[in-house]
Amino acid sequence: MELRQLYYFVRVAKREHVTKAAEELHVAQSAVSRQIHQLEEELGAKLFLQKGRNLQLTPVGMLFLKRAEVILADLERSVLEVQEFLDPEKGEIRLGFPHSLGFSLIPEVVSAFRKQNPNVKFRFKQGMYPSLIGDVVKGEVDLAFVSPCPEQHEHVTGQTVLTEELFAILPPNHRLAGEETIELLQLKDETFVLFSKGYSLRPIVWEACKEAGFTPNIGFEGEETDTIRGLVAAGMGVSLLPEMALYASGPLQPVKVSVHSPKVTRTIGLIYRSNEKLPLVAKVFQSFLLDFFSNKGLK
Repeated sequence: MELRQLYYFVRVAKREHVTKAAEELHVAQSAVSRQIHQLEEELGAKLFLQKGRNLQLTPVGMLFLKRAEVILADLERSVLEVQEFLDPEKGEIRLGFPHSLGFSLIPEVVSAFRKQNPNVKFRFKQGMYPSLIGDVVKGEVDLAFVSPCPEQHEHVTGQTVLTEELFAILPPNHRLAGEETIELLQLKDETFVLFSKGYSLRPIVWEACKEAGFTPNIGFEGEETDTIRGLVAAGMGVSLLPEMALYASGPLQPVKVSVHSPKVTRTIGLIYRSNEKLPLVAKVFQSFLLDFFSNKGLK
């Protein structure tokens, strides 16, 4: 069995299409098909079934995919460890984070770290809470910011590094737009614009509304903070967002108003794989982050 076969197999499994996988790999479609066929012959099992124009993993294929991803991730980490051993200042940090942190926090911490370590490279991966934890478990990222930090997990550990307030965001002409602070109950008759299911901010807002004494009327759902802000600014409803998700430019922006009774917050944790040594450069970055948040008094 060759590593090339594993690379090809994983790419086809992700794209569910030989031609698309071949295009991403910059090889001929026939080469990909041949390697997959040889892999199936060696395993003595079918890994894919044809489903229309796409391919679908068989139960054996799904099982093999999990193992193949672990093997390739371990290989990649091994290569990075060798590179770091030869030159610790030229390593690569693989960092995962939710979209809401990409506007200000990630650029800020990466910029500050790179001032001290200018030759370190970063590879970023954005995602939702479950996918980010999965990326850490599978070794696709070394560290990830998630909200909230999982209290108990078999394969992941970490610590809370940041607690931030969520603000109500309102259309510019909203009746409460001129207030400095409001009670959440004052929004009980409003239409809410929330994140789709699977995003960690959704249950935070939902539970806060329930605590305030009402169930939010959800009129629109989105998967990007830009979408949430834009719909609110256009008068489609109201929402709650953390301040770091409100950095934006443009003529159409919502109004930010502080909320009390209840005060709504979210916690952000920094996680990594349990019982596994971080690559040297990732360990240095982890220590930097803990000092960064401690010195800024954000924790």
